[in-house]
Amino acid sequence: MIQISLHGSCFVGSQCGYNPPKSWEECVRALSDYFFPIETFQQRFEGLIRHVKKLGYERMDVWQPAELNWQWATQKHIEIARSVIYQHGMEISSLAGEFGETRVEFLSACHLAQGIGAPILSGTTALYLKDRSFVIDSLEQYNLKLAIENEVEFTAAEMLEKIEDSGNGRIGTAIDTGWYATHGYNVLSAIHELKNHIFHVHLKDVYPGEEHINCGYGKGCVPLKECVFTLKDIGYSGVLSVENHNLDHDPDQEMIEGRKLVEEWITQ
Repeated sequence: MIQISLHGSCFVGSQCGYNPPKSWEECVRALSDYFFPIETFQQRFEGLIRHVKKLGYERMDVWQPAELNWQWATQKHIEIARSVIYQHGMEISSLAGEFGETRVEFLSACHLAQGIGAPILSGTTALYLKDRSFVIDSLEQYNLKLAIENEVEFTAAEMLEKIEDSGNGRIGTAIDTGWYATHGYNVLSAIHELKNHIFHVHLKDVYPGEEHINCGYGKGCVPLKECVFTLKDIGYSGVLSVENHNLDHDPDQEMIEGRKLVEEWITQ
């Protein structure tokens, strides 16, 4: 049965106060600076997990750019995170974000994902296009999968070209419904075309236009209910990650409402 997760990027603006909204880069930097200090990491990471639980979620995607970044995470950070995750019974659906441009960086991302019990890297890595064999071998070594998010791929055909032969089942896609809408591609068609390669889904609504502005479910242009029904029709049984990374307001209530909608849709 399809499971529901909360995408950690939903909290991107939480350290900037929302009003007036700051830039994406400023928000990411502020959130990363908040989690980075080892002296306060346990308290703050535990606060994150508690907050996700309070919103009604038992699973989450840890967002790599800020909440736990392989660029700064020490072994101590990883051990603390693993302990907090275990203590609160939180299931980690994926490590989400970017996974490096070099072999050393990619291995750091794999080590982090394995350390917190994330089975999937959902996002992107520039190394994949340069050193595909190494990426696949590393995924095998760490028993991980890479779910490539369609941020720069405009069509399902482009994604299939990247996935190629699926790398012994280690390479697939994380369908981001919002990005396909932003790129003007029919997301329902994408689900059908990629049905044999979907490892993860970032279920996101966006306003029309090229700006990729996230919004609460039902306020944008993405046919979310139809996306869920289509995923059910093709036999998808993985995770739907509720994603809504606003910069101008606190999305907590929208994340609660989004979860309830998805729960309703997957049982219909």
